[in-house]
Amino acid sequence: MDAIDLAPRLDGRTALVTGAASGIGLACATMLATLGATVLAVDIDEDGLRDLADRHAGIEPCVCDLTDVAAIEALPREVDILVNNAGVQHVSPIEEFPPEVFDRILRLTLHAPFHLVRACLPHMYATGWGRVVNISSVHGLRASEYKSAYVAAKHGLEGLSKVIALEGAPHGVTSNCINPSYVRTPLVEKQIADQARTHGVAQDEVVEGIMLAPAAVKRLVEPAEVAALVAFLCGPASASVTGASYLMDGGWSAH
Repeated sequence: MDAIDLAPRLDGRTALVTGAASGIGLACATMLATLGATVLAVDIDEDGLRDLADRHAGIEPCVCDLTDVAAIEALPREVDILVNNAGVQHVSPIEEFPPEVFDRILRLTLHAPFHLVRACLPHMYATGWGRVVNISSVHGLRASEYKSAYVAAKHGLEGLSKVIALEGAPHGVTSNCINPSYVRTPLVEKQIADQARTHGVAQDEVVEGIMLAPAAVKRLVEPAEVAALVAFLCGPASASVTGASYLMDGGWSAH
């Protein structure tokens, strides 16, 4: 058996990363560009995308509202690597959860990945190679109170990813989920006030007392850690890895 290069190069590949203006998406876009891919950085934050493209070669900004199906349809389709990362959060009891917010979270976190995959698969199938990486969450496999929309969307993304894996395997396409716990991102930082309100605790108690309470490793995950796993899933050492969910939860789910 030939040796496998564990340091993948992605020269000649085109990657599309959603939610690329900050947090995990920014780390993934930067990582893939560093490995040689041309990266289509998709986000609604035009200023954030411009700053990202100015700081890193090989990144092309694509401003897009991913809750708008027509806008998704207008994005480039000749994509070899698709990283579905964009997401938002809302923390509220079900009886107080705004239905329009529930719908928006599902459109962004579950419906948009479906539309993007549907658009990109024909190119991947035609070339006989493709990588779909879905940034899910520990909440794709576990539930927490007050996050009905996010938990529902991430559970749905897990199922979608597995179907993509089964259909894509004969065509050289893999599909996997990455399941981090709380990552040091603006999305997590914005939750602190809502978590404090719904749980009835002070804001400075949220990280240690709520976010990290189920985990054995008592720290937030860094975006670069997630990006490194994305790189592995796009490289040759993961060619037989598909339909999987990679937990990066500090031992949360070991209970």
